[in-house]
Parts: sequence; C-alpha cells; structure tokens
Amino acid sequence: MICRRNTRRIKLGNISIGGNSRITVQSMTNTDTRNLNATVDQIKRLEEVGCDIIRVAVPDKDAAANLDKIRELISIPLVADIHFDYRLALMALERGIDGIRINPGNIGDRQKIEAIAHEANKRGVAIRIGVNSGSVEKDLLDKFGGPTVDALVESVLRYIKLLEENDFFNIVLSLKSSDVIDTFAAYKQISERVDYPLHVGITESGTIWSGTIKSSIGIGALLLNGIGDTIRVSLTGDPIKEVEVGRQILKSIGMLDEGVEIISCPTCGRCEIDLIDTANQIESRLKHIKKPLKIAVMGCVVNGPGEAREADIGLAGGRGKGIIFKKGEFLKKVSEADMVEQFVYEVHKLLDIESE
Repeated sequence: MICRRNTRRIKLGNISIGGNSRITVQSMTNTDTRNLNATVDQIKRLEEVGCDIIRVAVPDKDAAANLDKIRELISIPLVADIHFDYRLALMALERGIDGIRINPGNIGDRQKIEAIAHEANKRGVAIRIGVNSGSVEKDLLDKFGGPTVDALVESVLRYIKLLEENDFFNIVLSLKSSDVIDTFAAYKQISERVDYPLHVGITESGTIWSGTIKSSIGIGALLLNGIGDTIRVSLTGDPIKEVEVGRQILKSIGMLDEGVEIISCPTCGRCEIDLIDTANQIESRLKHIKKPLKIAVMGCVVNGPGEAREADIGLAGGRGKGIIFKKGEFLKKVSEADMVEQFVYEVHKLLDIESE
C-alpha cells in the first residue's frame, strides 16, 4: 500500500483533488478552441476513455467566448489555459469555467494576478499555478543560472505567497520540466514545504513512444513516493493516448481498480502459438470494459497454466490450441483459430455483459 502525502482538498467542478480523493487523469485538447464542434467532439471522446478533467487553450477572446458553450455540452470539469493576457482569465471566469491554469511568470504584474484571484475567489474557482522550466521569470533565471529545480520551487512559492496575501487558497500546483530527474526533485521539494494538491507530469515529454516512457518513469516515481493528486501525460499525439497511458500508470501501481489488466508473457522460443497477435486482439476487443478484471494470455506451458489460474480468467496456448481457465478452474479447450472469439465470449459471459 502506497502512503500518499496528506494534502488539502479542493473542488474543481464536480471533482475533488487532494486529501483522500482518488487520483484523477487529465488531458488537454489539441483542437482550436474557437472551433466549438471539433473541441466538444474531442472532449466527448476523451470522456469515453476515462478522462476526468479537460483543459483547453484560450489564446484570444474568440476562444474565451466559446467556453460557456463547451461547458454546457460536456460532463467533466473544464479548465482554461491562460498565458500572457490576464483579461482572458477574467473572461473565462465570467463564462463559468471550473478552473484556471496560469503561469504567473508570463501573466504580468502583481495587480493582474490579484485581479484574477479576486474574481476566482468570488466564483469559487480553483487556480493552478503552473510553472514550467521554459517560462521561469528572468530574475530567477539570473539568480539560479537557469531553470533549475530551485528556480522552479522559488517561482511557485512566490506566487503562492501572492495568492495567499489576497486570501486565495483554492490552489493546485505544478512544477514541470522536460527533464525527469529535475521534475522529480522539484515536486519532492515543494511537497515538503506546502500542503497544496499537486498536478504532476513531465512537460513536453515527446512522442507517444518516448513520451510514454519518460512520463511513466517520472509520474510513476512521484506516485510511488506518495506525491501527486492529479496527473497529465503530455504526449505529441492524440490526447486519447495521454488518458490511456495515464490510466495505465495508475492501474500498474494499484491506484486505479478499473478496467482490464492483461498479463501476457514476452514470448520466447518455447511459444507455439501466435501469442503477440492473440494478446493484441484480446486487449483491443476488451478495452471497453470498465469493471476491474485480471486477464492472463500466455504462450507456453512453463508459466502459462499457473499465471492463467491466478487471473480472473486466462488463456494458455500451445501447439495450435488453447485452454481457457476461469477463476482458477479449467473451463474448456479451444483451437488456435477460434481462441480470441471464444475467450472474448467467455469474458463477457463472466461479467454478464453482451458480446460484441
């Protein structure tokens, strides 16, 4: 059991972040927010795969003007991502946004941030202070010789103090770098100094392949150390993948008991069936399932039967055939050609849901 750091609890729309709330998975649309239909369609697809919170870019007034319409058409909390122009944050708040993400270093002077805090306080809207290594204030870059861990932490502390001086405490924090080790160190340091909930992730982590690896290491390491209340996997690709990877990270460390967990062997010279294709087909066919289910798909007799028996339901194959186990008990023998269909059928039968 992972012992999570005790943070204060805040509300973001109909979701809680921090305290003993479940860890949520976030993403950000890559549509033009001024295109209402495209943005709503993408958010609905993200909702379907388990996205808990969605953020949209607000580059201008036309984008801000769409926020209330988007909010009416979706089911998850909507966060406005604001840079440079504080007036866009005020417009977003007027349109009923659930949360604001600002990087204070590029918003401007103290009075502008205070104006955002005042309006957000009045409406009960959370603010995420989102500091990235690419946008640390110039005086801190000069002081620390670059966007170091200490620079990130001091930047966040500076703006926490400013918000608190304005009686604003509905705060979420993030201190992201594209460097995994710096990100880990920054979050660890800030977690020892304040109790605000933390939004964790590796910024600009890369393509789906490399970014998944960097994010899994960085986010996973933080979560295993009890640090993190909500996560976002930043990938250069379809945001759907961000949510899928984020949820898989949580499932892998026992922080999300939902959906299918597949145990499958890496294959070796003993494998006598097309296990790679079989496992991929089964994963694809069962990804819609929300109930927690442990599945084993094994390719030989060395570990296969044992692993299959330990799972809720499992398949162990060899020499052109497969054996399906359910709850540790032999169920039936099937041909390799029919394995996937038979296995999917038995999973649906076990869960008492209709087959595709």
